[in-house]
Amino acid sequence: MSKISEILIGSNNKGKFKEISDLLPKKIKKISPDQFNIKSPEENGKTFIENSELKADYFSKKSKMLTISDDSGLEVDCLNRMPGIFSARWADEYGSFDNAMNEILKRINDFNKNKKTKNTRAKFICALTIKWPEGKKISEIGAIEGNITSKKGKNGFGYDPIFIPLGYKKTFGEMDYIQKISMDHRFVAFTKLEKKIKDYF
Repeated sequence: MSKISEILIGSNNKGKFKEISDLLPKKIKKISPDQFNIKSPEENGKTFIENSELKADYFSKKSKMLTISDDSGLEVDCLNRMPGIFSARWADEYGSFDNAMNEILKRINDFNKNKKTKNTRAKFICALTIKWPEGKKISEIGAIEGNITSKKGKNGFGYDPIFIPLGYKKTFGEMDYIQKISMDHRFVAFTKLEKKIKDYF
């Protein structure tokens, strides 16, 4: 069994690239798709796992390298788990993540007014896939439960400023970076994946 010395992180999202890079052992060299001029593929999977594996397959084939990819998103309970796998696409559709957050807050408010409830439950989900050029592939999924709140904090990326994990008083946008990546959905998924690939480190 050959040890992993370098790996391509199959994401052109700088926030995701940094988080995955910092979860991996320091001794492993991390390669960006930029170094191969590889653009992101179309995500047409129906689940987080399908999209994560699609990206891992794509980036591994293009680079001929061992690749780790993720697909992640926010599921809001009262919005039928939307935006879900369309989380990034909502940001494109509404012009920015800031606008997409405003849309989520508006829809939650409308739902709770109509139903006379106070449902703000949500969860962040992350699927991680590692793919060897020879074809071997391992995937895991992680999630963290929480609630949606008004935008708070400027740290993190994506929907971090409106998500408070259960048991905490700060949004991901308010937390410092080290605290967030030590307990978020990407950390949960990586911890599961690491157990399956630790012999390669």
